[in-house]
Order: sequence, then C-alpha cells, then structure tokens
Amino acid sequence: MRQQRADYTLEDLLTLPDDAPRVELVDGVFQVTPSPTLGHQTISSLLWLWLRSHAPAGLRVAQAVGVGLSPNTSRQPDVLLHHAGLPSDRSLLRPADVVLAVEIVSPGTRRVDRFAKPGEYAAAGIPFHWRIEQDPVHLYAYRLGDRIGPGGERQYELVDDSSEVIELSEPFAIKLPIAEIRP
Repeated sequence: MRQQRADYTLEDLLTLPDDAPRVELVDGVFQVTPSPTLGHQTISSLLWLWLRSHAPAGLRVAQAVGVGLSPNTSRQPDVLLHHAGLPSDRSLLRPADVVLAVEIVSPGTRRVDRFAKPGEYAAAGIPFHWRIEQDPVHLYAYRLGDRIGPGGERQYELVDDSSEVIELSEPFAIKLPIAEIRP
C-alpha cells in the first residue's frame, strides 16, 4: 500500500477494502502494523480468555479492533475491554466505548507501545491501560489520573505491576495470576 498523502482521516480508514493490510492511522498517515509473534498472540489470546471469563455482564472483550482517537488517528489495542451492547459489525470504536486498552510489547514496537500509545489513549480519555512486557511476562496496570502532562492532557498513573499476581478494584474486581496469561 503506497502512501500518497499525510492527511487521511477516520473516514478514509473505514473505506479501505476488506483485503487491505492491518493498518493504524497516526496523525493522518497509514502505518502498516507488523505481524505479531507467536508469544505475543498467545499472551493476547490467554488474556482475552481470562477477561471474557471474569468481566462483569456490562463489559465485553475484543482483540485488535480499531479505536478512533482523533479525526486523523486510530490505534488497534492488542486487547480491549468495551461496553456491552455495541453493534457487532463495528470495526472502529469511539474512546467512550473503551474501558481498558491493552498493549503487549514486542521488540519491534517497544517505543510505540511504551510511550506513544499510552499517551494517545490517555489524551482520548480511555480510563484504563495495561502494558504487558513479554520476557518475562510482567503486567503494568494504569488508570487515568489527575496529573496533567506538558500538553495539558491527563496522564496515566501506575496502580499495580507484577510478574506474579495483579490485584485491582477497577475497572472491576480483578485478581489475575500472571501464570494464566504466560505462554
């Protein structure tokens, strides 16, 4: 896919053909996302299964669904928790639909997963963000705090991190043994 301009919008993203490569829209530029590794996908699938089994009735879990963060930026969290009742044919969610965005860090996406995406999710108002490092598996759980960043946006604050067990009261009561998402 050849980039012709740098002013694409969410509307352009929605008109891509079904057989287009997996892309994210970042500041008006289409970026093809690299293929995930087997370890990455195993963590993603196990977390999806765990969240599906434990999330309350008003929440649903999905993998690699786009979230429109601004008129010219869309990201695809590896796993996300969203409000129930959304139409099943939606391929692009609004930030208000999303409760938790999860990124699993891979060698080729470290900088984006650790810095760019959390900042974008926070600026869009997504209440919770988890970052999972792979080797060894370690989960960092964040919630949107009151701290204001240099651009005037709210930032995430770390609420728990562990390679053993994550215990949280939000977005629902969670006691996640990390061994259950470890490949």
